Amino acid sequence: MKELDIDMAWFKRELKGIITTTEEKKEAPDGIWNKCPNCKKPLHYSEQVENQYVCHYCGFHLRIGSKEYFSVLFDNNEFTELFPDLTSGDPLHFEDTKKYVDRLKETQAKTGLKDAIRAAVGKIDGQDIVIACMDFNFIGGSMGSVVGEKIARSIDHSIANKIPFMMISKSGGARMMEAAFSLMQMAKTSAKLALLAQAKVPYISLLTDPTTGGVTASYAMLGDVNIAEPGALIGFAGPRVIKETIKKDLPKGFQTAEFVQEHGFLDFIVDRREMKEKLASFLKMMKN
Repeated sequence: MKELDIDMAWFKRELKGIITTTEEKKEAPDGIWNKCPNCKKPLHYSEQVENQYVCHYCGFHLRIGSKEYFSVLFDNNEFTELFPDLTSGDPLHFEDTKKYVDRLKETQAKTGLKDAIRAAVGKIDGQDIVIACMDFNFIGGSMGSVVGEKIARSIDHSIANKIPFMMISKSGGARMMEAAFSLMQMAKTSAKLALLAQAKVPYISLLTDPTTGGVTASYAMLGDVNIAEPGALIGFAGPRVIKETIKKDLPKGFQTAEFVQEHGFLDFIVDRREMKEKLASFLKMMKN
């Protein structure tokens, strides 16, 4: 009977050592494992870094931010960040479910970013370049006054030093909390890019997933070379809005990078693992 009790105790997990208290449980640290949104297979963080944040099972390009793009593109991940302390104001005293100033503070604390863009100067294969990269984690990568100002100042830096400028776009569009101040950035950045063209300084535009709204309608499509990552969502309005407007079914693959390239809006689609090599080639050709 005693042996039976022990067996039953084991089955019920009542013996010491079988039941683990909550305090003693060890969880895997956050960020160590990720799941590919496409094939659903688990990806270890070290594998993601080694494969430049591309799923090694299906080739799906994971969404990444400026930190990861800088590490992928800049030689030895060495760069000098430009204008790091610019932050948005609240000119309209905007409030929806919460005050805009509170939303900014919360997002800054959560992401460690000042706004939805970072700019830096460094080298790609030994060649100087200024890169401005958007972060989707900051209020959906929305384009506010700081985004426009950082792009404008980065272009000024490129013109002053005759260094090629690269823009990595990843955005849901204009930031509604800044209304007209946000929309003004479309004209502002486009005008600055015109000055860049006059100075004969190359501009490379990289469109990543997703690039939509006012960003697509301005600086994202104005590159001397327009590049996209495979499968990236690129468009102005969303597919649902367009479908409801024109009252027609949309073609298969509508607004993917491949569809956009087929219709003449992109020059190249480049795998992220080959991006640095391709950019280095472009920079050498443009320099000569």
